[in-house]
Amino acid sequence: MVRSAAQLSPELPLAGWTAVVTGATSGIGQETALGLAERGARVVLVGRDPARAEAARKDIAERSGNPDVDVLLADFASLDAVRALGAEIRERYPVLHLLVNNAGVVVTERSLTVDGHETTLAVNHLAPFLLTHLLREPLLAGAPARVVNVASDAHRFVSGFDFEDPMSERKFGFPAFLTGMRVYGMSKLANVLFTSELARRTEGTGLTTNAVHPGGVATRLGTNNGLLGKAAVLAMRPFFLTPAQGARTSLHVATAPELARTSGRYFADSRERKPSEGARDRLAAERLWSLSCTWTDLDPEATKWST
Repeated sequence: MVRSAAQLSPELPLAGWTAVVTGATSGIGQETALGLAERGARVVLVGRDPARAEAARKDIAERSGNPDVDVLLADFASLDAVRALGAEIRERYPVLHLLVNNAGVVVTERSLTVDGHETTLAVNHLAPFLLTHLLREPLLAGAPARVVNVASDAHRFVSGFDFEDPMSERKFGFPAFLTGMRVYGMSKLANVLFTSELARRTEGTGLTTNAVHPGGVATRLGTNNGLLGKAAVLAMRPFFLTPAQGARTSLHVATAPELARTSGRYFADSRERKPSEGARDRLAAERLWSLSCTWTDLDPEATKWST
């Protein structure tokens, strides 16, 4: 019998909590949402496909015994869709206790979103950067509240964020899988830099922000890259963790009582780890923050967090 992530890692009862989990219709996100629901939280699943989202909602409600599971839809490749999602969450859930930025994508050929941004950076960094700021008021209303950014040790694939080519106009090439993973790594580095900078800017507000590495997990990530990409992912799958195992660190950082005041850190295997040197570059984090405001059309005033 496959145990859920919550059964593998029991933590804090979450009755009265409202939690938003993006990318929650499969894999790590769905198991994270299940673990939160099992602990008693009201869980809001964010997905892109209506049928898969509804199937995930039913599965989580049935397996957890918690009917308080909602679904919202958004395509993170569109900043307008993220803005609409933020507005809907603010209207329906004026108090939030947890945001898990889990949604992610891997591509092996360069493509642009409807906003003209490189897809990997847009979905993996710009969308959660924007959504987190759009949810500033409900998160502060729920303080002590937590933001968990699902990053990856793939951030070590690059030495630092490439400000000369942030939209990867020159990075894609042959072999496609390796160059795609390098671009993915830069987006995951952006997650860690965002985490540390948000932690600095929210100090004293009651909000904590941490990044996690879930490990190598057998999910749908990367299976959208043609036959070769799908074959590569499937070939490695026997060596990967299950989604339930991959969700353990996210759940630990989201719920562990001893981490109530821990912020700006990086975790793997449910333990704090030191990220790469490039991920600890404060000037890079500040510069990326400023550029991200520009890319998402966020007024810098909207990124100031205060009680």
